[in-house]
This record gives sequence, C-alpha cells and structure tokens, in this order.
Amino acid sequence: MSIVHGLKLPASFRDRIEDIRAGRAEPVPARHASTVVVLRDHDRHGLQAFMLRRVRSMAFAPGAYVFPGGSVDPRDGEAAPAWSGPPPAEWGAAFRADETLASELVCAAVRETFEETLVLLAGPTGETVVDDTRGDEWEADRQALLDRSQSFGGFLDRRGLVLRADLLRPWAHWITPAVEPKRYDTRFFVAGMPEGQRARDVSTEADQVAWVRPAEAAERAAKGEWMMLPPTIATLAELAEFDTVADVLAAPREITVQEPVAEIIDGEAYLVLPEGTERHYSQP
Repeated sequence: MSIVHGLKLPASFRDRIEDIRAGRAEPVPARHASTVVVLRDHDRHGLQAFMLRRVRSMAFAPGAYVFPGGSVDPRDGEAAPAWSGPPPAEWGAAFRADETLASELVCAAVRETFEETLVLLAGPTGETVVDDTRGDEWEADRQALLDRSQSFGGFLDRRGLVLRADLLRPWAHWITPAVEPKRYDTRFFVAGMPEGQRARDVSTEADQVAWVRPAEAAERAAKGEWMMLPPTIATLAELAEFDTVADVLAAPREITVQEPVAEIIDGEAYLVLPEGTERHYSQP
C-alpha cells in the first residue's frame, strides 16, 4: 500500500527521533561518498543498470540492492591523475562542492566502480578506454586499492592511465537521514558501460549482481521482492523514463540535495521523503 507520509520506521527509531529533537543526541556526521549507475543498451531488453545485493552481514543497508559506490578515501584527492573531461570546478558547480571535494568525488566514483565491478573508466589516452580488466594483474591492483596499500592516483599513474571524467554525468545528491547511526552524503553519477569491458561479481560486500531494466527493478522493490533504499528507487524510476544510454547521458540535470527527515506522526516513527520523490516508493 502507499504511505501518505513516507516510510514507516521500526518503533525503535522513535526514541532516537525524540532524543535528537530534544538535543539529547547529535546526528552522526555524514561521510562523503560516490555512487555510479553503470548502464548498458541490451539488444532485447533495452536500457539496463548494473546492481549489486549487499551481503546481510553489512552494517549499512544489509540485503539491499544498490549501485556500485562507497566512501571517499582521503587519498582520492592527494594525487593529480591525468584527467580527461570536465575539470573539478565544473563537477563542484554541479554538486555544490569545492574543487578539492569535487575531485575526490570523481576519483571515488571511478575507484569504487573498479573495486566492486572491475569496470574502469580510464584509458591510455583521453579518447580511449581500457578494453579488458580481466587477469591476475588487474585483480592484484584491485586488491591493493581495497586494502589501501595503493592509492588510486598511484594506480593510474603507474599504469599510465587517464581518468575519463567525461564518461560520467552528475545525476543526484542524497544525504542519509539524521536519525540513522551510519550516514552518507552521496553524489550519484551515471556512466555507460565501456566497450570491451565486463562488469563482474568481485565485491566481497555483495552476494548477487544483476543487469536489470530500471523499471523492472523499481517494480520489484515496490512489490517487496527486492529491498532498496529510497534514493535507489527514485533513481531507477527516473532512469525508467529513458530508452538508451545516450538519452540518459544527454539529459540535462539540475542537482538538488535530497535528505529524508524522520518524524513522529500520529505516535509512530516515519521517514518523510523529499517532495516529488515519495511517489516512487511504496511499502508492501
């Protein structure tokens, strides 16, 4: 059924909402993060997005279907990798961030996508993309990024690669509600699947992956078949309006910050969704 006010929360959230409202508790600071919706055109199924299901042991959103992504690494902004595409200042204008943070967000987007799927938005030149990331050497690089023994900038520099920021587009900006114990300030990007590469199930944080039409994924969430967070569903619903990757990448976007708010309504805890996004979400 549809929820008029938003999403009903477990009763345990009520005390937390009241404590924050009364000043007895402070919201946890939100960590900057990047998420990338990797898209492809399928001959039979049309536009598809790559999604991962988080393992149920994860502290944040266990069992949820998500897009590749994760927190900004402090070292994402330390290096100055070879860069093709809009400069950090343009990304900062799109996401309302300073140039340093904007650079970190783009680097995190490309790094996290590689770490979780082996899809690499980088190439030997500013006009090319790595055509295959399979093999032991690529896996060794991925592991070195994961254990932080290698920085992303160092990885690109050692391989002589150019970061292809021009393959990304800014899409959305969501902040985890203040009531949550783990919070993220997440910028959403979209990107087309590079020709010759394959998205793979390599993340230890996921137990299942799928290429799926955005409309189908949103429908599965609405039916309760797939668990998803509101930003994921809203993004899928928006993408369902497009037919091809090219259409998505060409779509003009004005990014506004979306932050659901936890409230007590009629004695029960609810997550009130930003205006215009609540229509994308329903609870079975």
